Amino acid sequence: MRKMDLNNIRVATSETARDINRRVVLNLIRTHQPISRADLARCSGLQRSTVSAITEQLIEERWVREGAIGHLPRGRKPTFLHLNTDRAAVIGINLRPGRTDLALADLSGRFLAQQSISTGEHPKVFINELINHLRTLIKANPQIDYEGIGISVPGRVDPKTQRLIFAPNLNWGEVDLKTPLERATGLTVEMENAATACALTELWFGQQAEGARNFATVTVSEGIGVGMIVNGERVYGNSGLAGEFGHISIQDAGPQCRCGNLGCWEVFASNNAAIDHYMQVSVNGRSGKASTRGQIAAPSFEDLLRLVEQGNLKALETVERMARYLGQGLAMVIMSIAPDIILLVGEVTTAWSHIEPIMWQEINKRCRIPLKTKIVSSDHTTQPRLRGAVALILQKHFGLP
Repeated sequence: MRKMDLNNIRVATSETARDINRRVVLNLIRTHQPISRADLARCSGLQRSTVSAITEQLIEERWVREGAIGHLPRGRKPTFLHLNTDRAAVIGINLRPGRTDLALADLSGRFLAQQSISTGEHPKVFINELINHLRTLIKANPQIDYEGIGISVPGRVDPKTQRLIFAPNLNWGEVDLKTPLERATGLTVEMENAATACALTELWFGQQAEGARNFATVTVSEGIGVGMIVNGERVYGNSGLAGEFGHISIQDAGPQCRCGNLGCWEVFASNNAAIDHYMQVSVNGRSGKASTRGQIAAPSFEDLLRLVEQGNLKALETVERMARYLGQGLAMVIMSIAPDIILLVGEVTTAWSHIEPIMWQEINKRCRIPLKTKIVSSDHTTQPRLRGAVALILQKHFGLP
């Protein structure tokens, strides 16, 4: 039961009902295209006259287009409807330490163009460079109407101010990205934590969590992020910091994290943690000594995974250690929100056959109740962070009002 908040009440109007029905029809067209008006009425439960009125409005506004005419043995021949993906485009931005990816996507989430730029150490300098690239991208495609800009960030965003308030791996402090980008482009900017953006990708474009109302996405990269969908809704908390499992200490005397805490989950289970450990065991011969990343060139995490595939024992030991710590943290997530599914996102999933059994051993050691949660790997090459940034803008038209 959901308690009615009488201090924040909005009475439903006939306009509310029309808006909901419109979005239901638009989503059915998006997910079931090509589809006829008669099938829309059957799927939605709406009267055919209501469906007809809504589709005519959507066609007039260029959200929907008519396609081929079907063939029936008798009666009126149906005209199939499609989402008009050429109506507008969305700019998606995936901001990560070191590199930021930009994409132009149509209304179905298909990427039309992509580019990458370096993520600068100084936020003001980086924002100015990003503005220049955005202006160039927009000018290069003058025929396109832009719906907005969605940004996936490696940190937490205040849901009220839309300011980046916690991003230790960027080392930026509190930053306002939204205001300068909106002023420079004239477009609406929406921002979201990368893990939650990946959850949106699954909600809008995915299939692995289809039908699940409670699931989590865990992003494993320079740090570790968790995005939570509970009862079909994103969870923010009172400040946007809900889900920061990566910065919960799992060892009181562990290494210091960039957030200032000791022994955080991400200092043991992130890509950076794996690289540090590999350097220790490779150069010093055993773990536990000080990091040597400044003495010789450290491999990238992709290089480390390639070494695993080549049978390098120290790389394999590193990834197996990473899997154990991933299992420890995932046990916290499972016991906290009991999700139907956890979707693991990141380059580490390419070594799934190595990490999955070890990860589950750790989870089962820490969760003594019967588990119904499934853990599945996501294909990081589909760029779920970037698609989630696009979904931030699409949900304005396709999500519930």
